Amino acid sequence: MKPSLLLSLSLLPLFAFLLNLPLAFSDDDVEQVKDINGNPIFPGGEYFIMPAIWGPPGGGLTLGQTGNSDCPTTVLQDYTEIFQGIPVKFKIPGISPGIIFTGTPLEIEFIGKPDCAESSKWLVFVDNAIQKACVGIGGAEGHPGQQTFSGTFHIEKYKVGYKLVFCIAGSPTCLDIGRFDAKNDEGGRRLNLTEHEAFDIVFIDASEVGIIKSVV
Repeated sequence: MKPSLLLSLSLLPLFAFLLNLPLAFSDDDVEQVKDINGNPIFPGGEYFIMPAIWGPPGGGLTLGQTGNSDCPTTVLQDYTEIFQGIPVKFKIPGISPGIIFTGTPLEIEFIGKPDCAESSKWLVFVDNAIQKACVGIGGAEGHPGQQTFSGTFHIEKYKVGYKLVFCIAGSPTCLDIGRFDAKNDEGGRRLNLTEHEAFDIVFIDASEVGIIKSVV
């Protein structure tokens, strides 16, 4: 791993501390997460994750093949604004069914996966080539030569919609999920851990949409 990347990762706790200073998780700040129609989202439901502002920023989430992987295990935001992507499901670890509030620890997975992937569950891996911690699926086998991190995600209010936050397992480190365009003909922007601008998103109930897109 490059020294500059090691330095960046060593600063993650500091970034997390600074980012979370305004977010004192008091009872006044917690609210039930809702979809674009104002309905609460629940574990086990299927939802498209879309940008809060539709248009040139792109569309929904898909999977792409990046780096040394022979399998599409990197989570991307498709460039096409009308593409709704692959729906996801949320799970509250150890609780079923539960209620999803802002700040609730969550596991996220796509409703399907490529045959070559170990699972559709989200994780974070470090891509040394671009020196970014990116969101992917599956296990370490899907990200050869790259360090992977397990943990939980949670949802927070952000701008006109919500943002996703990733917390590394066994660590107080939590960072926002943003977007990064590697410009490697990957077919979309990667979701990555960031200390800069988060990805402003909304949730669309897939059961209310006519056609669910298939997995790559």
